Amino acid sequence: MIISRTPFRISLAGGGTDLAEYYKRSPGAVVSTAIDKYMYITVNRYFDDSIILKYRRTELVKKVADIRHPILRECLRKVGLSKGIEITSMADVVGGTGLGSSSSFTVGVLHALHAFKGEFVTAEQLAREACEIEIGRLGEPIGKQDQYIAAYGGFKHLEFLSDESVRVDPLICSPKTWTRLSQRLLLLYTGVTRKAGPILRRARARFRSQDHVLKRMRQLAEFARRELQLGMVDSLGELLHEGWVLKRGLAAGVSNPAIDRAYALARRGGAAGGKILGAGGGGFLLLFCPPNKRERVRASLPGWREIPFRFEPEGSKIVYVSK
Repeated sequence: MIISRTPFRISLAGGGTDLAEYYKRSPGAVVSTAIDKYMYITVNRYFDDSIILKYRRTELVKKVADIRHPILRECLRKVGLSKGIEITSMADVVGGTGLGSSSSFTVGVLHALHAFKGEFVTAEQLAREACEIEIGRLGEPIGKQDQYIAAYGGFKHLEFLSDESVRVDPLICSPKTWTRLSQRLLLLYTGVTRKAGPILRRARARFRSQDHVLKRMRQLAEFARRELQLGMVDSLGELLHEGWVLKRGLAAGVSNPAIDRAYALARRGGAAGGKILGAGGGGFLLLFCPPNKRERVRASLPGWREIPFRFEPEGSKIVYVSK
């Protein structure tokens, strides 16, 4: 038996510039971090030649081609396993909430399957193969940031280049900077899950006309990296706010009246900035609050569930191997 553990993520700046419509014309950049919420994948030998898959539903099939779950089907094809295997998934947080769970799932499945075959794989290979499956084979309208941060972990500046390569650079900051940042971030659940695909397809269709917006969002990623490395944590609040205003204009469905009201209340309560994570439309609201305003901001959003989190320095890893 093999068990992989792969982190989810929060993205601070630059989202959208990791899509090919942008980085094929101009390098994209994102500042993102893994967090201590995880996808767990278990791979075990099945007692006969069948394939059994357990996620939100259970599948029992004889051939890989008969698998209904597209990511599991393509991961098995990629790794070259075709029979006598059981795969089970579990997660700390429900999917469709903007934490990159789909890509964490893909990276985690690939990692566990490679380990099941006795193969060592690097973070770069895991991220690259996950992108190939989600974007190349399945045609999902997503970018590359989620696969890379899930594979590498840590707090990273990711740069997306026109030749499809990705530069992964850690943000070098003092422990004091990370502590001060974590004291200023609140993660609140809207209570709504959504599919990212429709929102992202609408946004991608407008990328040419929104080029100036995306260039500014890429600049915000560079500013965020610089401010963090200089220890200028408090300037991130306004950077997040500007990024959110820009993101709302990319496509219909990124926000909605309920999210707009909540964000306005949080700002009046003392939040300097924030954003809906992922494609938008629901999921998690990330807020940046001075420590002395956190309780007031919490009180301004009664009924919104706070999810405590910490930054996760490690990416996808194999946490259990049976003999």
